[in-house]
Amino acid sequence: MKTGIAQISPVFLHRDATLAKVIEWIQRAGREGCRLVAFGETLVPAYPVWLARTDAARFDADDQKQIHSVYLDQSVVIDSSVGGDPRGHLAGVCDAARAAGVSVILGVAERPGERGGHTVYCSRVFIEGRGVNAGQILSIHRKLMPTYEERLSWGAGDGAGLVTHRVDSFCVGALNCWENWMPLARAALYASGEDLHVMLWPGGERLTRDITRFAALEGRSFVVSACSIIRPEDLPPDVPHRDRICAEGGAFYDGGSCIAGPDGKWIVEPVVGREDLLIADLDHMLVLRERQNFDAAGHYARPDVLRLTIDRRRQAAANWIEPT
Repeated sequence: MKTGIAQISPVFLHRDATLAKVIEWIQRAGREGCRLVAFGETLVPAYPVWLARTDAARFDADDQKQIHSVYLDQSVVIDSSVGGDPRGHLAGVCDAARAAGVSVILGVAERPGERGGHTVYCSRVFIEGRGVNAGQILSIHRKLMPTYEERLSWGAGDGAGLVTHRVDSFCVGALNCWENWMPLARAALYASGEDLHVMLWPGGERLTRDITRFAALEGRSFVVSACSIIRPEDLPPDVPHRDRICAEGGAFYDGGSCIAGPDGKWIVEPVVGREDLLIADLDHMLVLRERQNFDAAGHYARPDVLRLTIDRRRQAAANWIEPT
């Protein structure tokens, strides 16, 4: 199965322009014959790079309120409150996925209505490319625990998106950034039959090089690490406090996308410093070969000794009990 990584930069804090760019790269993946294409963590409208550059932990700081208000305004809403389409701001991306016949894994900063509509979540969206559900959003996974300064921008997610999806012969799951280091989150996807694991990252070879091969060996699965690129030139002039954010110079994130096979060997070593569509043709039979001596959820599991309980209920701000 041809699988692609769209290692691209956002149009920083501009949702619609970034979504237009995502659509272009989905179309390109379709022309290249990809059945699946993955994008980086919160690519739309951007990863919050200002947190580490503007002393963001200052309480009640006016500059942080200003930039966060823009982030909230430009975040992605996925429900019927936007234009009446249940796919919300992602309707155009969904249509592009269907037209190209490519399933899409996309990282977005999501603003969900069932949580009141004013908190951002780091979300992974899966869009089906073919079949009866073509063009539909089949799942949204919200990052279980934002990492370090990310907690100043994002809320903590839930288990509703700890699911897998069938793409051709593969069973595909995906997690956001450092939650890939959470053993039980990985185990939940292994137990769901995963044999192609997608990791979404803001970017950086230091983030992807070790864990991509490690997780491939542990899961005896293909592992795809999808990264973004964010450079000073990707921040338009209207980004609040742009000069402060870019004062240190150099790229905030420089890629690092890569793919490892179920034997832990590189198929695509980390690629840095450029936007690109990275493509590999994955052979599912390699999974079956490597599961011969180790299967983390199968013959090497001991559910009689070690058990995992997963709560997949979607968290909401309130559960309404209406009068009958």
